[in-house]
Formats: sequence, C-alpha cells, structure tokens
Amino acid sequence: MGRAMMDGWLESLGKTVAGVLSPHGPATQAAATSYAPGDFSIHFFLQLAVILITCRVVGWLGKRLLGQPQVVGEMIAGVVLGPSLLGLAFPALQGAIFPKETKNVLYAGAQLGVGLYMFLVGTTLRLDHFRTKAKSASFVSMAGIAAPFAIAVLITPMLLTVPGLFAPTISQASATLFLGACIALTAFPMLARIINERGLANSALGTLSLTAGAFDDACSWCVLAIVLATFGGGAGVAILAIGGGLAWALFVLIAGPKLLAPLGRMVEREGELSLPAFATVMIAFCVSAFLMDLVGIHAIFGGFILGAVMPRGRLTQEIRRKLEPLTVVLLLPMFFTYSGLNTRMDMVNSPELLLIALGILIASVLAKGGACYLAARLSGEDNRTALGIGALMNSRGLMELIIINIGLQKGIIGPTLFSMLVLMAIVTTMMASPLFEIFYGRKGREAGELDALDGGIVKVA
Repeated sequence: MGRAMMDGWLESLGKTVAGVLSPHGPATQAAATSYAPGDFSIHFFLQLAVILITCRVVGWLGKRLLGQPQVVGEMIAGVVLGPSLLGLAFPALQGAIFPKETKNVLYAGAQLGVGLYMFLVGTTLRLDHFRTKAKSASFVSMAGIAAPFAIAVLITPMLLTVPGLFAPTISQASATLFLGACIALTAFPMLARIINERGLANSALGTLSLTAGAFDDACSWCVLAIVLATFGGGAGVAILAIGGGLAWALFVLIAGPKLLAPLGRMVEREGELSLPAFATVMIAFCVSAFLMDLVGIHAIFGGFILGAVMPRGRLTQEIRRKLEPLTVVLLLPMFFTYSGLNTRMDMVNSPELLLIALGILIASVLAKGGACYLAARLSGEDNRTALGIGALMNSRGLMELIIINIGLQKGIIGPTLFSMLVLMAIVTTMMASPLFEIFYGRKGREAGELDALDGGIVKVA
C-alpha cells in the first residue's frame, strides 16, 4: 500500500514537473487550456534568466574574440534566442521557453527597458553641441540625411514589388520615408560614449560627429512620427498623433525646465536623490511615456524629451547612478530578445531575398558612412578625421532596432524586411569599432589624441 502510494506520488510529481511550462488556466474557445496568471510569472522569470545568461555569454565572446562592445553581443543574443537559431535547432525548447502567449508580457518589459534607456540618453544629451560649431557640422549632418533618403527614393519602388516586405496598403511615399529614416539613423548613444570615453568631446571629430548624429537622429524620429501619424488611417489619427505629440513635446521643452528646477535645487542642497524625489522623477517619466504612447507616437519619445530637460548636475548624476545598472543589465536585454523573437532569418531564403538584404546593407553603408565622409572632406576636414566620422556615423545600434520594432508593431513592414534591417543594424554596428580603430584610433593614440583602450568601446549603444 505504501509502495503503491509512493509510486503514485512519484508519477504525479513527474507529470507535474513535465507540465510546469504548460498552460494551467481553464479551457477557452481558442485552446484546450489557457495560461493562468501564475504561468506568465513562471515564464517571465525563466525567460529573464535565459536572456541574461545568453546576453552575458554572447557579449563576453564578442568582446573577447571580436573586440565588440557588450551591446553588439546582446543584439546577436536576441537573434540567437529567436526562431533564427534556437527555434531552428530546438523548436520545442524555444517554444517552451518563449510561447507566443507570453510575448505580450515580454513586450511590456522590453518597452519599459528601452523607454528608461532613452530617458537616460536624454539626461546625457549635450545641448551645447547643437550650438557650438553648428555651421561646420551642418554639411555632414545634411549629407547624412539627404543621401539615405535619396537612396530610399531609388530602391523603395523595387522593394514594394516584393510581397511581404512592406504592408500591402502602404503608400510609396510612406514606405520611402520609413526606409529613409532607417538608413539615416545613427547610434547616437554609442557615438556619445565613444567620444566621451576617448576624450574627444572638444575635438573636431567629436563635435562634428555628435552634432551631426544628434541632428540626423532627430530628423529620423520626426519622419517616423509623420509616417506613424499618416499610416493610422484617417485624419483624426494623424491630427491626434502630430498635434498631441507636438503639444506635449513643446510643453515639456518649454515648461519642463521651470517645473523641474526646484527638484534639481533640492537634490543639489541635500546632496542626494531621496526616495520621494526619485518617485517624482519616475512618475514624470511614466506620465510622459504614457501620453506619447496614448496619442499614437511611442513611449520612447516621452522618455527621451523628459530626460533632455532634466536639470543637469547632481540630479541627473543620481538618476543615472540609480537607474543605469538596472536598465542596462536587466531591462534592456529584454528589448533585444523581443526583437530577436520577431527576427526570422529563415524567411530570407531565396537568392532574390538574399540579394535584396545585401543590397540594403551596401546601400545603407554607402549612403550614410560614405556620404558623411565626403561631406566632412568637403567641409575641410583631413582624410583621417573624415574617415573616423564616416565610421562612427554609419553605426545604427539600438536606435535602428527601436525604429524597426515600431515599424513592425504598427504594421508598416513585414517580418522579412524586419529581419533584413536587423541584419543591417548588427553588421553596421559591428563595423563601427574596428573601422574607427583602423581609420582614426591607432594613430590618434600614438599622437596622444585618444585615451588608451580599456578593453571595450561602450557599455550600451
């Protein structure tokens, strides 16, 4: 009797363990069983652990073997965990860890991570770079915008003839604007870190690259906002998105510094960011992100503009000290993985699609890096500096993943073009560090213009 009972317990335990990742909710019309709240919690923590381990391992390998920053490894790790690799080799395992029913939870965590990260980027924005040497940088900046959109005008009609790349209902104008914005983007956070860590903030290369990169990204985000507004279907959607987004941005930019100034003075006086003050900052972030999401733009816009108007000094230092480790290490990798789960490299499975992916990559490099190099030379920079500017400006990094995720979420592009653009983002980001070292870094250190390498270029990008 005791042995039979023990066997029954063991059998029950075996079934329980075997089904620990299965849905435990009541049956629904769509499935025999559905996910209960506890199932989402179980999967979330498992997913987070797998994401962090994979990002750390792949990031370490990328840094050790290829000299790439951690962010490149995390971008690749996201693809590794998606259907392109793990799902291809072990589909059952990938499906058990990342069932489609839990993607919405991962999406919410990813948006929190990328929203907070863009808020942090906003707090590091050097507004003085927009005012100093703007004239000398404008040529590089305009070239970095004009050439990508000119390339987009040329190749978008061809891409629209290929089924599945863009939404069937999208106009040629919207498709061209979106693709142009994707090609024109620069990994501004990565650019800022390279320049600051190398002591180039006051150099010709540093000032030109930062100013041009900031302006190009601002233009790309404005174009994206227009595409999102006009793609929603109806004048009301466009008016709400453009009008509401512009109204909130102007309010934050005009009134924000005055409203936040007492908070900045209080932190300076107390010497630290107290918990009530930190809660106030987080409330402001959530409200700004919510309103930008509500009107139909995106939460990251709200986070970024709020960060840009935060009083500089002890307040922003404390915000970064409290938020950056958690955001970069724990939350942001969820965004890379969510992007990877939507990346289907197996959909680029024909000679025609491979040629299109290669063509987009080459066109992006020439249109951004090549155009910025030529513009820098024509504006009077020496060849080494111009090559360094071109190498840095060509990197897409996290900014590219953000914009193409928005495009996929809003139905502007399909999974195939999304995968091609993910590939372009990874390759151009991987190119930045080695090309910068070849063209500028080595000779710059020999001449005493650059600080010594510390084992990596950037933490995030």
